[in-house]
Amino acid sequence: EMISFANDPINAVLLGGRSHIALASGCDLFLKYITRSFLEIPDFQACITQILSRGQRFSEISLAARDRIASVGQSFIRPGMKVLTHGWSKVVSSLLINAAQDTHFEIIILEGRPDAGGAKAASQMYAKAGIPTTIVLDSAMAYFMERVDMVVVGAEGVVENGGIINKIGTYAVAIAAKEHKKPFYVAAESFKFARLFPLNQNDLPDMGENIREKLNFVDTACWIATGGTIGTSPETCEEKDSSPSAVPGLVKIPQEVKVDNPLCDYTPAKYITLLFTDLGVLTPSAVSDELIKLYQ
Repeated sequence: EMISFANDPINAVLLGGRSHIALASGCDLFLKYITRSFLEIPDFQACITQILSRGQRFSEISLAARDRIASVGQSFIRPGMKVLTHGWSKVVSSLLINAAQDTHFEIIILEGRPDAGGAKAASQMYAKAGIPTTIVLDSAMAYFMERVDMVVVGAEGVVENGGIINKIGTYAVAIAAKEHKKPFYVAAESFKFARLFPLNQNDLPDMGENIREKLNFVDTACWIATGGTIGTSPETCEEKDSSPSAVPGLVKIPQEVKVDNPLCDYTPAKYITLLFTDLGVLTPSAVSDELIKLYQ
């Protein structure tokens, strides 16, 4: 039932629109892990006990994965580095915060539209950890790429060919990193290894299709959105809207204009330098072998 729930696009809102790949692969792996008991233990009651025990063990391994990844990945961050990241990944934030305990470095983080994930991570995680952090526009990723030393991102899913599925914009970041000859690292737990084999963006599973077209655009540099610090007093009808429910700087899109907001994209393995996982540091080509081991 959990696998069906995770794979149902209707539940995209409850799952944040992106996480159903990780949940589905985790459920699939968990199911494989616990059902071995049926073959090993004929007694039903003993089998139930063993399943519960293995379920608890699976949970403990999954929770410990983040610490393991932080341990193997932080050695790649050296003093004085500038690290660019995208989105708000718990495993990436754990890695960076752990690394900052012994190493002084800077973070450049993309704002992470449409949910401002990068801005939230900077204000709620990295600033509190005392890490020098700069938020930049998503569209400025190539501009800042020449200034950074490495890129590290998370993943919603790691697919069979060594590529990743992650927050929209990750593919563009990877292309810019390769063009500037910057290492592009991925931090992800092994339960996110998914038995998928996409070749392009069209091969991705449906993710948040019911909310994909429901996106508003806001002029964050307009007079009203900045509290009058930029520009002059508003003259347009959009900015004159003073109703309590009005969104400052909201751009009104006519019905004739379509909105398309894909939540995730696919980054091919050729753009990825290494993956930091709880199984160790892997090359993209090693993912398929690890998937075979996980499901043996």
